Amino acid sequence: MPSIVGPIKINSIGGGVVNFGDSFYLSPKSSSKTSAGSGSLNTGDFINTNTGASITNPIDPDVNDQTQTANA
Repeated sequence: MPSIVGPIKINSIGGGVVNFGDSFYLSPKSSSKTSAGSGSLNTGDFINTNTGASITNPIDPDVNDQTQTANA
């Protein structure tokens, strides 16, 4: 059944989906970017990495890397 939702105000959402009324398909969207040098995101016991010199450039000249528009 259709629903009518009045005015709402959402200040912040710390993750999750907000649903009002009927819903056929919910598609939460998020994107993130991480800059890390070689051997820096290893997890586990007894890690040994031999990478020599490692330089990571965190500067991103792009305007958009991944868009979150509509239902794409």
